Amino acid sequence: MVDLHTRYLGLDLRSPLVASASPLTGTLEGLRRLEAAGAGAVVLPSVFQEQLTEEARTLETIAGRQPEPRDPRDPRASRRSLAALRSYNTGPEGYLTLVEQARAALSIPVIASLNAVDAGAWVEYAPLLEDAGAHALELNVYFVATHLGLPGSEVETRCRTLVRTVRDQIGIPLAVKLSPFFSALGNMAMHLVDAGADGLVLFNRFYQPDIDPETLQVTSTLTLSTSQELRLPLRWIGILHGQLPVSLAASSGVHTGLDAVKAVLVGADVAMTTSALLRNGPEHLAVMEGELRGWLQRHNYGSVAEIRGRASRRTARDSAVFERANYIRTLTTAAHLPS
Repeated sequence: MVDLHTRYLGLDLRSPLVASASPLTGTLEGLRRLEAAGAGAVVLPSVFQEQLTEEARTLETIAGRQPEPRDPRDPRASRRSLAALRSYNTGPEGYLTLVEQARAALSIPVIASLNAVDAGAWVEYAPLLEDAGAHALELNVYFVATHLGLPGSEVETRCRTLVRTVRDQIGIPLAVKLSPFFSALGNMAMHLVDAGADGLVLFNRFYQPDIDPETLQVTSTLTLSTSQELRLPLRWIGILHGQLPVSLAASSGVHTGLDAVKAVLVGADVAMTTSALLRNGPEHLAVMEGELRGWLQRHNYGSVAEIRGRASRRTARDSAVFERANYIRTLTTAAHLPS
């Protein structure tokens, strides 16, 4: 039998196939289906910084004063405050319940998720997730720098401060999901690890706005990914593998077992999938696992661990494919295609 076991964020997983945040991971029924289909771990949908900030404001309004001081080492005290808001906003409190239920019902790691822009009082919610039973926390840094006066260095400092602040709040592993839009992504990755990240999820998939030409309004549409989008994560995981003491997760474009093979070959510990499961259902994980096993068997590998990093920049016969030479080679090849 082929051994699919892997380690991610210091956690033992039965498989590198991870169900990332989606509506499917937002219910206990969906989580059970994903586990039954073979998920190595599940990432719950994100709680947004804006939700937690609004909860704090509402609490102050209801109480007519500042919240009572509490011992910051006791996350349950903050949870009791959130419980008082159940009739006003069930989001954050209901999320803690989902974490508790998932931890009790599943035998695979449950990873909670926070989506944020910068640090603030809302980070006190992070230890509540640990207290509720989350095995790890994924911090999804989703930020578009639209202000023309905001320098890139300030954006990077904000991200590092956010990671360091959340790291100081929790004792469980912390993964950071980030975008590829940094001028020096490798350097940024190094600073995030120094700030306390135990893992990097590459990459956050920005949902771009569209324009309705009839109403002249900006519209929001959900477009599921394709396997072609995996190329950018492959490139950067291949570059970072072996250079940082951190777990690496491929995200965006993982639709098949062969996509997962590619992710592991460049150095990923896990391959996260969302769009494929939304399109085909949770049971598609079993299909992906069969494809992954089949590839390993056909190529005479006994485990996932044997192929990890075999095609990374450090081990590739032609490391230039990860750099500028690949760009030049691709264009010169295209020039000879029939018109």
